[in-house]
Parts: sequence; structure tokens; C-alpha cells
Amino acid sequence: MLHAPGDLRVEDRPDPTIEQPTDAVIRLAATCVCGSDLWPYRGIEQIDGPRPMGHEYVGVVEEVGSDVRHVRPGQFVVGSFFASDNTCEICRAGYQTHCVHRQPGAPTGAQAQFARIPLADGTLVATPGMPDDDLVPSLLAASDVLGTGWFAAVAAEVGPGTTVAVVGDGAVGLLGVLAARQLGAERIIAMSRHEPRQQLAKEFGATDVVVERGDEGVARIKDLTDGLGAHSVIEAVGTQESMLQAIRATRAGGHVGYVGVAHGVSLPGEELFFSGVHLHGGPAPVRRFLPELIQLIGDRAIDPGKVFDLTLPLDRAAEGYRAMDERRAVKTLLTV
Repeated sequence: MLHAPGDLRVEDRPDPTIEQPTDAVIRLAATCVCGSDLWPYRGIEQIDGPRPMGHEYVGVVEEVGSDVRHVRPGQFVVGSFFASDNTCEICRAGYQTHCVHRQPGAPTGAQAQFARIPLADGTLVATPGMPDDDLVPSLLAASDVLGTGWFAAVAAEVGPGTTVAVVGDGAVGLLGVLAARQLGAERIIAMSRHEPRQQLAKEFGATDVVVERGDEGVARIKDLTDGLGAHSVIEAVGTQESMLQAIRATRAGGHVGYVGVAHGVSLPGEELFFSGVHLHGGPAPVRRFLPELIQLIGDRAIDPGKVFDLTLPLDRAAEGYRAMDERRAVKTLLTV
């Protein structure tokens, strides 16, 4: 529970129960801390009273409501950070984060032992059987940061032969590199100043690393692309500087896929008008990609769980937040 900026407490709360006939209750196998959790932790995003934290989750279904038809107790499931019915017109178009019945994916908080998941049939995807323990971190990554990085690459129109630049070296940016490689990018430029993150980016498929930021970073991208800029740019931070860096590093006719949760971002209309750059992004419709991502993980074609570089028990969650806030960890996995 986050009580105030920097004040995170592990507390006993009542076990969640079925509240609606479309609910499921799951016993979490693992959970984690998201970069977006740091916004309220740092006081940049305001909270109104103590807030249950966590929205990334995998686990075993314990109980389902009377209207749930597609998941059942005993199944291992992966879900999205937004609950969706997956049947409305918006969901069918692949934008489940904008479902007409959208709800928080784990309103009881997923940094916990149990969580209530609304709209279970549309939100949860069962794995084919019980996964091996070593696959659990990668499946957990699929519930948000992998799906978000994947959406960023899709929104940026990454494809065979493209040059991609990735702004942001957190978990989402690093998995945007992985997604770009899987989608066939020819050249992937990771923007990072931190050697361990640079090495992981290369492991995921980066061909180049740029350490400069802002206008210097843009100039370096232009140098690497014959003065044109990248075909596709993934923005995975959410600040004014990162968004402008992404736009300015994109060639005319290119695409920016932005998934960093925006705070204080204001776009210069005239510059954007004359840039010839496409912008698309927002909260990632992770549910759209889950079946494909679960298959890739199960086939061991990708290993996104490598973004977890710190593992702690749930009762040490506050330590995990501090490590990420101080950039001593890319992403903290919490064992339940």
C-alpha cells in the first residue's frame, strides 16, 4: 500500500472475493514493480489516500464468477493491466485498453498474494498447461512491459528492413528493442548511458548504442542514418525531453510509437506540422498480443524475463521500489 510519496507499506488486507459474476480471483505466482509505479512513489502523480499497488500479474485461478466461461480454477493465467470484455467493437479492433467496459486489471492491487480480476473472460489468457518455473518471469513480463514494448514497436510501424531508435532504457525500452528484433528491424539503436542496460539491449538485438540525449542524441541518430533519421522511434519514458527527442530523431514519413506515461508533455504544433512524422501510442492494448507472446515464451523463442535484475520477497517490496527509484535496478520481481 502506498500511503504517501516514498511511504510504501506491506500490510495485511482481507482476501479478495468474487464481487461480480464476471470476476475471477487468482493466487499470484509472482508480481513486480513497474516504472509507472514510480510516478506516485515520487509524488509526481498524486494519490488520494492509501492505494493498493501493482498491475502486473500471473498466477493460478482460484475461483470464478458464475458468468465466467473461458477460464477455470487451476489454470495458470496471464492478464493485462486493464480489464476488458474483449468483445466490444473497440476490443475487436485491437484496442482493449479503450474497451467500453474498461476497468483496472487488478483493482485490489497485484503486489499481493491474491488479486480480483474483473471481466475475467476478456482479460485473462490461460497458458497451455502449467509453465515451468523458469518461464514465470517472462510470462510476468508479458502482462505489461513486454506487451507495452511490443505495442510501441507496432505503433512505430517497425518491420523488415527498418532502422529503429529506442528512447528509454528501462524495462519497456529494452523490450521494445526485443520486439523490434522480432518484427524484423535491420538496425536497432538503443539510447542509453548505463552499461548494464546497454549490454542487455545488445542481448535483445540492439546493433548500436547512443549515449547522448536531447539535441545531441538527435544529431547522433541523424549521423547514423545518413542525415535522415530513423524510420521508427519508440518513446518509452514519458517526459517532454524524451518525446521531443523521439519526434526529432524520426525521418519525414516515419513513425513514433509512444508508450511512456506522459507527464508534463506539450507538443509544439508548428514543429509537428512541418515534421511529416506520424505519432501513435498510449496505454498498450496488451491483451491483443498475449496469445502470440505466450506462445513465443513457451517456445523459448524470447526471454523477456531477463529485464528482472532484482528479486525480493513481497515483504521487502519497499526495498524494490527504492532500488528502481535510484536506478540500481531495471525491474524488481517480487516473489509471493
